[in-house]
Amino acid sequence: MNNFDFFLALEELEKSSKLDKELIISSIEAGIAAALKKETGESRAIAIKMNPEKGELRYFAYKTVVEDEAEIDKYEISLEDALKIKNDAKVGDIIGEDVPAGDVSRIAAQTATQVVLQRLNDARKELAHEEMSKREGELVQAIVRRVESTAAFVEIVGTQTEAIMPKRDQVYGEKLSVGDKIKVYVKKVKINNRGQQQVIVSRSDAGFVRKLFEIEVPEIRSNLVKIKNIVRDAGTRTKIAVYSDDPNVDSTGACIGQKGVRVNAIVSELNGEKVDVILYSNDPTEYITRALGHVKVIMVKLNQVENTAKVVVPDDKLSLAIGKRGQNAKLAMQLTGYKIDVKAYSDIVANLEEKIELDKELNVHNKFN
Repeated sequence: MNNFDFFLALEELEKSSKLDKELIISSIEAGIAAALKKETGESRAIAIKMNPEKGELRYFAYKTVVEDEAEIDKYEISLEDALKIKNDAKVGDIIGEDVPAGDVSRIAAQTATQVVLQRLNDARKELAHEEMSKREGELVQAIVRRVESTAAFVEIVGTQTEAIMPKRDQVYGEKLSVGDKIKVYVKKVKINNRGQQQVIVSRSDAGFVRKLFEIEVPEIRSNLVKIKNIVRDAGTRTKIAVYSDDPNVDSTGACIGQKGVRVNAIVSELNGEKVDVILYSNDPTEYITRALGHVKVIMVKLNQVENTAKVVVPDDKLSLAIGKRGQNAKLAMQLTGYKIDVKAYSDIVANLEEKIELDKELNVHNKFN
């Protein structure tokens, strides 16, 4: 390869790899330095001097002149030794020489190539990690590449990055097939024990629904409507509490949309998962009542010290308030932060009547003793 070819290759590599030219050059310098060490046994720093217009390319091996010989490193030379090479050398000077390309043997050149490729590969990994880290907490398009018993593996569109979706981050009952195009939530980007990037994505995380609302509801994107909290039983039901600092803004209406168009779009993406949009309130009693959904609440008795609430509902609404497998009450607890005990009205009345009868019996007993 002549020097002009080198410059063309350098420019093409910069474009295709998205790596900075200075980083590529420093990788080449490190490669040549490794080659020279293999050839001569001496460690020396290498600088590349380039003139693209003239097609000139020179390698320059150098050491920096330092005064204290006791603390010298492999890329430094003592002032005493430097004076043997250059009569007027002084501390801080660069002592070096041109390295003709022909001085590097084939084996040493292979070493240089390996170093360069490794440096560039590491840089690509670091760049990919930085780019994916910026997308943490975002919703992205992905293609399912393989499905295993413990996880699904997807390719994030436009990045050639493979991500893992563990079983716990999949929606219960949702069947994934190779080739499916799906939306996923970038939950975590980390470096594993082997130094490899690992991208964890999810479809069950509450953040997945949060991002859908940000996409569908302009008022949320503009921060006019704010999400107080969001909880989810993936595949079945989500509860989201919203509010606005502007009293003239209908927070729940904005999220639901005219004739339910906005929330229906989200439900469709969630394959029919129910979504309850709740207006947040600073009053815990009111907030708990709303969190339970369209259930008539007779009474809420709070214990704010223990963060508990006893909720009384009509007998025919008890199962609705609790929900299938206790789901509705459980999500209401997660949403509000209160441990909620839902009771039927008849149970409370029965207990009151028993207490009254017991009190009567105790009074009679005390009168005759």
